[in-house]
Amino acid sequence: MEHVIGLLLGTENDWPRAYESLVSRLGPITWNGTEHKLTTERVTIEPFNLKDQPRHALVIDRLAYWYYHPREWLKKASLMNDVYLLNSPFTFQSMEKHSAYCAMMRLGFKIPETVLVPFKNPLDNARWAYTAQRYNRPFDLDAIAESIGYPLYMKPFDGGAWVGVSKIRTSDDLHRAYDASGERLMHLQQSIEGYDVFTRSLSIGPETMVMKFRPDLPMHDRYAVEHDFLSPETGEEVVTISRVVNAFFRWEFNSCESLVRGTEVHPIDYANACPDVAVTSLHYYFPWAMKALLRWTVYCVVTGRKPRVDMDTSRYFAIADRDDLSYRDKLAEHRKLADEYFETEKYWEFCATKLAHVDELVYDWVSSPDFDALLVDTVRSTYPANEQDRFLSHFRGLLSAWVTESGQ
Repeated sequence: MEHVIGLLLGTENDWPRAYESLVSRLGPITWNGTEHKLTTERVTIEPFNLKDQPRHALVIDRLAYWYYHPREWLKKASLMNDVYLLNSPFTFQSMEKHSAYCAMMRLGFKIPETVLVPFKNPLDNARWAYTAQRYNRPFDLDAIAESIGYPLYMKPFDGGAWVGVSKIRTSDDLHRAYDASGERLMHLQQSIEGYDVFTRSLSIGPETMVMKFRPDLPMHDRYAVEHDFLSPETGEEVVTISRVVNAFFRWEFNSCESLVRGTEVHPIDYANACPDVAVTSLHYYFPWAMKALLRWTVYCVVTGRKPRVDMDTSRYFAIADRDDLSYRDKLAEHRKLADEYFETEKYWEFCATKLAHVDELVYDWVSSPDFDALLVDTVRSTYPANEQDRFLSHFRGLLSAWVTESGQ
């Protein structure tokens, strides 16, 4: 049986080349007496009949969160053809960061204090003047900010990639940022000051890598290669939050940012339709990301895992609403639901019995001239000519460290 995995892409070429190379090296997988072979195909954008039958068993989507034509194709392929999607376009369309904050607050996560404020500028709609005059109430922006406490952040309710995010320290900052927001709907959110660690967790299916993140540094240096920077208990909490978010929203390729202060974990951003997996960002962690993406997509298509469009929110809310459970008890119960959704036990058994060779496959590939050629091409297309040698040495060093540690 042959399975085509579609890659719906924008400007990226590094991880797609990596993923395609690994799939081509994987070989057939036998499951329940049937031999399965996987191939990849980059999805093109063109008119489609709603009754067309897609060739793809699974599509990794990196484009549809902003390009609406392929998003509608994905929704059709999911609803009519049961094509497995990473990620669900339904929840990413309807559950932007604002809705995600609301849902996770309901689950009891320690989300910073957040207020949604109306648009600064009138909407371009003929009905605006009447509606605003009759129903919009004046509000005191300074009073809202003071109730949250300075410093705070102003950020788009549906944003990404830190676009439009401002740290607000004074009333002047507040009004300057609000005036600049125009027709963007904005949150005011409490700043978690004095935090000990900023984490970014990349989750692919039931696998999660928690990385120490340094947002003030250039992108190539933001992910610190550092182990054991969290206590085992806090690390497990960060992983659980990431998995629960993903299972709740049916997101299977997502990143979650959390601030850790003492023993408290505060999730601040966890709705990322197109999480960063560039080799020039992840560097040392890039092989893990490709390995996890390979394993999860293979598992889904070979075992015939069924896509879930529906959201089982009531089971999560039932746990959240129980007065007899502590925060950690609720977290543990939510984790059980997440593990059930991701079929975690079955997944790891499949990896152990059917994909045991993937560790060596990825190790050999990252050690090969083919991978180095990919790295060289990526650096040349990303950085100015006078900086390419420096960055090439930088990334080769970090990836050599991964090869050395993985070979021990």
